[in-house]
Amino acid sequence: MKKNVTNLFFFFFTTVMFSQGQTTNTGTLYVSPNTLMTVVSDFNNTDSGEYKNDGEVLLRANFNNDGVTTFSPNQDGYTRFEGFSTQKITGTVPSEFKNLLFFNTNPQPAFQLSGDIIIFGNAEFNQGIVNNDNFGGTISFEQDANHTSTWNGSHVDGEVIKNGSTDFIYPIGDKNLYRYARISAPDAIADSFTGKYFFENSNPSYPHTSKLPEIGLINDKEYWTIDKTNGTSDILLTLSWDETVTTPAEIVAFPEREIHIVRWDETANIWVDEGGVADMANKTITTAVEVSGYGIFTLARVAKDDAASNCIKIFNGVTPNGDTYNDYFFIECINNYPKNTVEIYNRWGVKVFETENYDSNGNVFNGYSDGRTTIDGSNKLPTGTYFYVLTYEAQQNGNSRTHKQAGYLHLSAD
Repeated sequence: MKKNVTNLFFFFFTTVMFSQGQTTNTGTLYVSPNTLMTVVSDFNNTDSGEYKNDGEVLLRANFNNDGVTTFSPNQDGYTRFEGFSTQKITGTVPSEFKNLLFFNTNPQPAFQLSGDIIIFGNAEFNQGIVNNDNFGGTISFEQDANHTSTWNGSHVDGEVIKNGSTDFIYPIGDKNLYRYARISAPDAIADSFTGKYFFENSNPSYPHTSKLPEIGLINDKEYWTIDKTNGTSDILLTLSWDETVTTPAEIVAFPEREIHIVRWDETANIWVDEGGVADMANKTITTAVEVSGYGIFTLARVAKDDAASNCIKIFNGVTPNGDTYNDYFFIECINNYPKNTVEIYNRWGVKVFETENYDSNGNVFNGYSDGRTTIDGSNKLPTGTYFYVLTYEAQQNGNSRTHKQAGYLHLSAD
């Protein structure tokens, strides 16, 4: 992301004071495009300071903002936190950055965040953990903002806020371990969700003995928090497992049970099953439908739903090319259970198809969205992996019971 700098130029409209150990801005400081400004000492933008970076700024020491820190929307302002010792990021006013680099090889946490920073472009986590958990600051990603290079040695230890209507992977971890969570795209740009990771046992605070009967072993090594902080829409949640460090082997390899996402229901004081579709290749679990609540999440083994009949069989390849083979998403025997719904989501968690009484009167999924969802029904969907949720009622021992199956399907639209 580093630029080829052709000019070294910045200018001040009022006063920047240079003193031993600190650079202080009390007026208007503007860093123009294609310009590099290096600050070796602590940088303090006072309550009367207006600091705009449309070029490239290298910060070698601490940064404090009590005034205005921003950039021009049509510019790619780039701020590099590259210190020689632990860097403190402080201030009483949120700082707005377009693009950021965190690179500091000092002992962790290399960055102590007690101020508030807002990212509108990309944050590159190259080296050094940004800790706001112990220092009280906030880090927010706005609409279309993202991050790269995140790993065990560089992430956010604490809460991360995501604002906007795009899907997002939270760059979160704890105790020098990066363990992301991913949310699907919310409905509105005003929606906001906050995520945090804990590399610790949830049992002392959220007893694992208090759970629904179908839930077996609950992960006692880690958990996440996902909270809806603004808006009314809901999301699909993706978590991952790592049997070498954070996921007990009994959860991953227990044949008569499935690995699901579970949530602590604060109202009922009980762990509930949020479901999940496993991606074995990438070791991830995604809720098949939007989560039913927020708060504490982790992984667990959950008893498989007893199928109402061996009749139901899923054919998860769809090739709508008119050759009569796999021209639509075929569910064998579904006509025996007319009280059913089929939902199909794309990889970002957007619902592209939904119908009731599937495979009657031609209402099948053949590679087109159904027009009632967020994608126009006149558009043919692209080739890729989708996942389905099948819900149906069946008679079992004289009683009507609802069954749910979920999994992946592959659409070849070419």
